[in-house]
Amino acid sequence: MMRILITGAHGYIGTALAAYLGRFSGQYDAELLSVRDFQPDAVDFHGIDAIVHAAAIVHKKETKDSQPLYDAVNRDLCVALAKKAKREGVGQFVFFSTMSVYGMDTGTITKDTVPAPNTRYGRSKLMAERRIAALSDERFTVTILRPPVVFGPGAKGNPARLERLAKRLPFCPDFENRRSMVSIETLCGAVKALIDAPRAGVFFPQEPEPIATCDLIERAMREQGRTPKRSKLLNPAIRVMRACTRVGKKAFGNLVYKDLTALPLPDGEEEAE
Repeated sequence: MMRILITGAHGYIGTALAAYLGRFSGQYDAELLSVRDFQPDAVDFHGIDAIVHAAAIVHKKETKDSQPLYDAVNRDLCVALAKKAKREGVGQFVFFSTMSVYGMDTGTITKDTVPAPNTRYGRSKLMAERRIAALSDERFTVTILRPPVVFGPGAKGNPARLERLAKRLPFCPDFENRRSMVSIETLCGAVKALIDAPRAGVFFPQEPEPIATCDLIERAMREQGRTPKRSKLLNPAIRVMRACTRVGKKAFGNLVYKDLTALPLPDGEEEAE
């Protein structure tokens, strides 16, 4: 039985992954770890086969003074956990990064797209990627995930906002856009596959085809017990919002991963001890 330690005991992805692995009776001993006020010496990693680091500061309003918090939690904590894991014989470290490392609200991301984060969240995640990449070797596999928007029951962020919007709308907008997304079920399955056959590199779990934002709104309406009808009545307002606001771009713009499944680890950045 593989022993898997998952950080993010209070987070959406961490709890969903622990429940998902729990379906495979006898294959995994999956334990959730809260890293709030974490003290590295308080937990023993010996005997752990893989650590999945899903804990992060996310979905919080960014201010000019918040970079130190993002760096402390999303970068420094990640690096400290990875170093401790390597010292204590853990075989694999799986890190949840983000599509936000590319700093794009719209467009197409390919293997040649250079990360250029424009948020504190994205910058802290990219710095963490580079520092833990330097730790990877034949005995310690570093696996980085850059998922797009994650949707599913109880999802946070944009899917939660769309769910609230769906409650207020009398009908479902009929506006065509394409965004790479991943369901929580697909995401958990991808993590399981990478734990079963550890690989170093950067991976891009996503649904087979991009999804229209209005498809998520319609899905939310159906989950609310409604039978949604599609209408183009709101399309002019959506176009204006998409052209003039970042919220509109993120909600109704086109942003896709194209021909991306895996990349080598980013250039490692050694930390001074």
